[in-house]
Amino acid sequence: MTYILQKHPPALTLKVGHLARQLIQEQGLQPAQVDILPGAAGGPKGIGIQGLDQAIFADFLPRHKQKRTLIGASIGSWRFASLMALGAKKGTEHLAELYTHLSFHSKMSRQDVGQVCQEMLSNITQGKEQQLIQHPDYHLTVLSVKAQHIFQSDQSLALLASVAGIIGTNTIARKHGRLFMQRVISQSEHGTQFKIEQDHFQTLYQTLTTENVHAWLLASASIPGVMPAIRNIPQAPQGSYRDGGLIDYHLDFPFNSQGIVLYPHFTDQIIPGWFDKMLKWRKANSEHHARTLLISPSDSYLQSLPLGRLPDRKDFTLKGLDQKKRIQLWQQSIAESQRLGDEFLELVEKQNFATVIRDL
Repeated sequence: MTYILQKHPPALTLKVGHLARQLIQEQGLQPAQVDILPGAAGGPKGIGIQGLDQAIFADFLPRHKQKRTLIGASIGSWRFASLMALGAKKGTEHLAELYTHLSFHSKMSRQDVGQVCQEMLSNITQGKEQQLIQHPDYHLTVLSVKAQHIFQSDQSLALLASVAGIIGTNTIARKHGRLFMQRVISQSEHGTQFKIEQDHFQTLYQTLTTENVHAWLLASASIPGVMPAIRNIPQAPQGSYRDGGLIDYHLDFPFNSQGIVLYPHFTDQIIPGWFDKMLKWRKANSEHHARTLLISPSDSYLQSLPLGRLPDRKDFTLKGLDQKKRIQLWQQSIAESQRLGDEFLELVEKQNFATVIRDL
């Protein structure tokens, strides 16, 4: 009897910038090359790639010890904070467990949602603020925005007017978002400082300390209309601070990498700002990502998941999906993500990236 071994379609999609491609072709992918890792905004999609995060942070990177910069917006910054506070495996699992078991209902106020998220963040960091500031292996960089003019208010009418204004002006040009918000980059004074070239947005640089790191992480994930803005952040200018993904959804920066920007992502696209999701023509600047290796779940992998996609924030209120069923489906998706990590480590072992990488 003849047995036919079925070859499973790839679980990962890998895309590279031209300098990253050249480096990988010459040297393979080595942990010593990796100096920057971005983490995108995107809610629970971030926990849907847990297995990939564990393979990278618990196995691959520790093979070569060096200080690396982690740059996160929203869930991206929380992913990094969790693994810095508790270790790669325990931290990512704890974050996924907490997020999966959150409970929201339609009558909750913004303050109620904010309180739930604040408690979740406290449970993630568990008093490890000092470790987030002076971690031996990672330099944490947290992205948020400082609201301008009426966007500072949490009153419904002001928020609606602000969001309408951002959507309208952003459709004309991304730069017009500066009328409503400024970028904020918060990082520890320990380690190489992450700086970006001046672009259309005013960028404010703030120092992460043990007294304010919790507040900056909370601000980074404070979605307008869902949670209240974060105010009275210690050692920061007075103002209203909101979700970093509003300006930098997938972190379209000119990264000053000396090697490779290793980007574990939940999609094979880099969308500049949150409001650019609806603008198919708004693309990332390819020159910003010359050194980027973008690793994401493949279409075939996503289709194999229980929901046909990664967990999403809309699942909390999706018709026909109750809390018990949602938790079950999310847990299945998170468990399946081990395939992502296994495939990545297999690629590292065989160093056959040249056969699978595509242009970013």
